[in-house]
Amino acid sequence: MHQRSFQQSYRSTSASKGGRGSSRNMFFVAGAKNNAGRNERSSKSIYQKFRRVDLLDKKKTVTALKPGEDRAIFLGLGMILSSVMMYFVLGVTMLRSYADSVWTEEGVCVILNSTVTADMNCSYNCGSECWRDSKYPCLQVYVSVNNTGRVSRLSHNEETQDTSSECFYVPRCQKDSVAMHVMIMNISERLKVNQKVTCYYDPSEQQENIILTRLYDQTVVFHSLLWPSSMLIGGALVIVMVKLTQYLSRLCEEIGKIKR
Repeated sequence: MHQRSFQQSYRSTSASKGGRGSSRNMFFVAGAKNNAGRNERSSKSIYQKFRRVDLLDKKKTVTALKPGEDRAIFLGLGMILSSVMMYFVLGVTMLRSYADSVWTEEGVCVILNSTVTADMNCSYNCGSECWRDSKYPCLQVYVSVNNTGRVSRLSHNEETQDTSSECFYVPRCQKDSVAMHVMIMNISERLKVNQKVTCYYDPSEQQENIILTRLYDQTVVFHSLLWPSSMLIGGALVIVMVKLTQYLSRLCEEIGKIKR
């Protein structure tokens, strides 16, 4: 009897211990599940925060790029417009004179005679609606072109030829006529020292006179057209680069959407 009662009490105590152990195990499992859920929710919230920050950064970058791209396009258009205006000004002034000039053939002129023939009258500005007369000596220079025996009168350039076909050089009229006389005499002495000079003549021989220098030669025209051409090319490149950047940006966005 005593043995049975001892066995029953032992079973009851062991059963109570087993119940307590199982309840503890259930508590730990439930706690682990709750912790796992909390960790998952916290990781999702952190990912969403990073995602929002990334989207905001992208939006800020896009909004920052748009004004910069607009400014670059306006800069390129301004450069193109400025170059077109420069082309127009050069075409009216320089290119027109260069195209109308008939003295296109270069040759070697031998100075035959250089003398002052007479005094020429001119007018200079002395104030508001004030003009006074002065005089300058007329220097006539005769040359032979390329040793052909053809004798022609030499002028300084196209402008001198249009102003006075008789005189080699027409100085700017001023009050001091002595200073103009000294200038002309110095030119005459230099021409006498340099017996052979480079000159330009009309190959069709419509113009008998010959000029010493051209107002606008090929070198001057080339350097004058270089700057507006560079500005035009630079403006076009700026616009092309902006458009290429926009195209690549849209292409990257489309590739990113496809990968998602």
